[in-house]
Amino acid sequence: MSFSSDAPRPGDAPRPGRESYHHGNLPEALVAAALRLIAASGPAGFTFAEVARAAGVSPAAPYRHFRDRNALVAEVARRGFEAFAAELEVAWNGGRPDPIAAIESCGKAYLAFARREPASYAAMFEAGFPFDEHAGLLVASERAFAVLRRAAEAACDGLAGGGVRPPALMVALHLWAVAHGIASLFVGHGGNPARRKLPMSAEALLEAGWLVYLRGLGSPT
Repeated sequence: MSFSSDAPRPGDAPRPGRESYHHGNLPEALVAAALRLIAASGPAGFTFAEVARAAGVSPAAPYRHFRDRNALVAEVARRGFEAFAAELEVAWNGGRPDPIAAIESCGKAYLAFARREPASYAAMFEAGFPFDEHAGLLVASERAFAVLRRAAEAACDGLAGGGVRPPALMVALHLWAVAHGIASLFVGHGGNPARRKLPMSAEALLEAGWLVYLRGLGSPT
């Protein structure tokens, strides 16, 4: 009995493709392949056909689960935001032991996620398409931002003096902008080794930036 060159032989490991689809593993294989491609080329640096090739399936197979490449990247981003929100929630810890210390913990968690999951982080913030095209992604991103908004509300509640307090939403956006900017400086796509070295760690720079900002608002830091 002979075997064709592309037929599996006894003892061979199962090949990805039709077997993966029948076992329900294709969506996970596509997400994993997308993460690898995002890590190598960014969230806009590959085609749907390249995802299929990286997952070991036919070019038509991904369409069984995702409308197009953007839908797949949106799923990667949604999963990233879900994990991101959970980590921020743990770091916030209900504002304990006090709001400022809890905000600092959120900052550390923000940078830790960006450093540990650069491909997910890139999909979350560099995808290049509107979140409102993907309802699940929009909900997950709002859940993550809600943690920063609660932190901002607690910080505003603790402002010294009797002056007019800034809107908590504005403060949350400012805190997020600073965190995202510092994450981009120190992490960014590909971890470019040619970046200029900075005299402070990412955590120290974020802590200083947030505390200077909150002190400027009148927070008794």
